[in-house]
Amino acid sequence: MANDYYATLGVRRDASADEVKKAYRRLARELHPDVNPDPETQEKFKEITQAYEVLSDPKKREMYDLGADPFAPGGGAGAGGFGGAGFPFSDIMDAFFGTSTSRGPRSRARRGRNATLRVELDLAETAFGTTRELSIDTAVACATCEGSGCAPGTHPETCETCHGRGEVQQVQRSFLGQVMTARPCPACGGFGSVIRNPCAECSGDGRVRTRRTVKVKIPAGVENGIHIQLAGEGEVGPGGGPPGDLFLEIVEKPHPIFEREGDDLHCTVEIPMTAAALGTSVTVETLDAAEPVDIKPGTQSGQVITLYGRGVRHLNESGRGDLMIHVNVETPGKLDEEQEELLRRLAKLRGEERPPGKFAPGQRGMFSRLRDVFNQH
Repeated sequence: MANDYYATLGVRRDASADEVKKAYRRLARELHPDVNPDPETQEKFKEITQAYEVLSDPKKREMYDLGADPFAPGGGAGAGGFGGAGFPFSDIMDAFFGTSTSRGPRSRARRGRNATLRVELDLAETAFGTTRELSIDTAVACATCEGSGCAPGTHPETCETCHGRGEVQQVQRSFLGQVMTARPCPACGGFGSVIRNPCAECSGDGRVRTRRTVKVKIPAGVENGIHIQLAGEGEVGPGGGPPGDLFLEIVEKPHPIFEREGDDLHCTVEIPMTAAALGTSVTVETLDAAEPVDIKPGTQSGQVITLYGRGVRHLNESGRGDLMIHVNVETPGKLDEEQEELLRRLAKLRGEERPPGKFAPGQRGMFSRLRDVFNQH
């Protein structure tokens, strides 16, 4: 025969089918008309395509090796050639994109969507953890059809249009000749089967919406904005598909006394000037219980008293944060005559009737800076 298909593809006569396919892919990338549009390259592209069509078909290759015409009537796919219906379009797509145009039927069962639920907790619940029963409006598998979408006693029927393949083929003319492509079957939507008798309860979807209750354990140490993932607790998918996940978004309610920074807690205690000077004891309602706190004599406004281990539990770790008590000393605004006289006598005894004052660069208390940080976020 005039054409040496083995030489055209650059393979040995005993080359395997895989070696033939690899050689064609390599040449198709180099000689495709979209890459090299000149007429000579197009002719070479037709030649390698015809060679591949013969050598990739065992019957045609056997006839070719025996010296017979592989495109003769009865010798294979008829007068296929480059422009015939046997043109290996899928192999060209495979050469450029690494995939075939064939998809096959797709499953009716698909994974369900994820769901997000906001959960409001007070500070004690986020600090120590809690258990909640949550009501969720979601999709669950239809009990009537058990997720199949078919009426009881029936089942999906093979699509008469695509015969179960889920796709239909069509031949289009292009500069390459007649090209066969595949697209999802319009009759069955690509499923390969048709539900003739859908379930009356779910209308063929395989699921219904209902309200169900989920018991959730909230771990200690969670904070505002954290998301907790509950695998498989989301919506059931169509066609009896697996459920998605449920995400709990933690919303921590403001506390009347404490402000939280990480696992540490902050609060402010206001004491009169005399108590700061003489010392006193105050009772603080911690997250655990009421606890006495000693104020040492001479305590200044802005000082911090730390109660170690009275804060929030560390998430997924042992130990707790601390409780920071910020002291604010109150100066009396109005004095009666007796009180004013007593303070003047005290000032005279301490030599503070006309104090010169001590000046220093302006500084802001740590708790004020913390408040600004909270406000920024």
